[in-house]
Amino acid sequence: MNGAEALIKTLYESGIDVCFANPGTSEMQLVAAIDQQEGMRAILGLFEGVVTGAADGYGRMTDKPAATLLHLGPGLANGLANLHNAKRARSPVVNIVGDHAVDHLKYNAPLTSDVIGVATPMSDWVRTSTSPSDLAVAGAEAVGEALHYPGQIATVIAPGDHAWTDGAQAANVAIKPAIPKVSDEAIQTAAQALKKPGNCALFLGSRALREGALFQAGRIAAATGARLICETLPARWQRGAGRVPVERLPYFAEQAVKHLKGLEQIVFIGANPPVAFFAYPDKPGWLSPKDAELVQLASARVNAEDALRRLADALDAPDRPTNIQKRQPHSYEEGPLTTLAAGIITANLLPENAIVSDEAGTSGGPFYKYCGSGAKHDWLILTGGAIGQGLPASAGAAVACPDRKVIALQADGSGMYTLQALWTMARENLDVTTIIMKNNSYGILNIELGRVGVKEPGAKALSLLDLTNPELDWVALSEGMGVPAKRAETTQQFSEALQEAINGNGPRLIEAVLK
Repeated sequence: MNGAEALIKTLYESGIDVCFANPGTSEMQLVAAIDQQEGMRAILGLFEGVVTGAADGYGRMTDKPAATLLHLGPGLANGLANLHNAKRARSPVVNIVGDHAVDHLKYNAPLTSDVIGVATPMSDWVRTSTSPSDLAVAGAEAVGEALHYPGQIATVIAPGDHAWTDGAQAANVAIKPAIPKVSDEAIQTAAQALKKPGNCALFLGSRALREGALFQAGRIAAATGARLICETLPARWQRGAGRVPVERLPYFAEQAVKHLKGLEQIVFIGANPPVAFFAYPDKPGWLSPKDAELVQLASARVNAEDALRRLADALDAPDRPTNIQKRQPHSYEEGPLTTLAAGIITANLLPENAIVSDEAGTSGGPFYKYCGSGAKHDWLILTGGAIGQGLPASAGAAVACPDRKVIALQADGSGMYTLQALWTMARENLDVTTIIMKNNSYGILNIELGRVGVKEPGAKALSLLDLTNPELDWVALSEGMGVPAKRAETTQQFSEALQEAINGNGPRLIEAVLK
């Protein structure tokens, strides 16, 4: 077999059976190898940001990597923003990036670039193969690196001649690394902090927001009175009726400071002490109370559920939490569609075990708030802050969990970054219902303009935040990508369109025109 065949066989035998791809000439041997590998699913994205964002969504939902196939340094560069989000989410991803044949690099052809330099900032591990057989070895190593708890970004650079040369062999299957655990001493330190007088909290992130870990956190809260607070932008948060509820730290710095005010002991599991998203004039960057005792029990790279269970046992916590979220429908006022009504309608109709991908921006608050008391669901958020993640992550989540309904809450401005994901949803018949928050604006930037001290912005500044002239027509855009779409301007239109989408199967889009 050639090097490409050896690599793809190794990846498949190591557990990778999905490849999100946007290949070019240097990857044609790899394309042929994927074609020959029975059981390997190949999914085309029309832009590399869709490819990497879909791999992120897939990794968040399966806790195992998909592969991406990208074309040289420029193709990889097109996908870097969503690799940034995936790295911040600690998602497992294996990138396969083609490169020129080794002897061709000396000619400095137009697509020649420093692929290692492009890959390194958004990868946890990067390696270029040294031979056709080493290409498969590098692939096995990449899978092992990607599986480091809770996940990493591993990138293999595959020179063209290593892919096409015969005589290669598949490598040994990757072995999943052991998951680190906290020490007994760290457990005792955290337990002593929580036993002290005063207000205390557990601050949760990463895998600490899965249902099993939250159950243990609820036990601790029952024993100590600790508040349960989570990071502002978690990668995957299991919420809804029957689960332990958690307070989400507000986005804006002054609100976050107020939220944490008065806490005297904070124990961190799966997260670091929070900081402001941006620096602002005369606003804090460090958000924890200055005089609070901060105890880092478990980083995101340490088994969160194990740490929480052992901490609960050390505190002689009750066997079950006392605070379990109950299902609660909400009422709304009929008429023109508002963000409040849209959020309540979505929460009321949310199907059991749905997956919600939230890139709703300034319109998302009511959806987040009311879905918390809806059916059980997983909530995926824009972890790294690089917009254009929501639609691709929805596609990847739908590939990962074909038996679950995916709801994409998508702001109109950020949706334009990767709207090609709609085409992939149509091509693969993915069960994603996209709700476009149509406010014709980069809403968050209108807020931020004032927060950084711009008091009277002129027409030129405001034009850079405005999405009219011409106004986007999301029904036309969606249908042009092959996804059926409806426009909703009233609560009745929105409710009917959402109910129809939830009852059906396959991709749908609702353009929610918000008043």
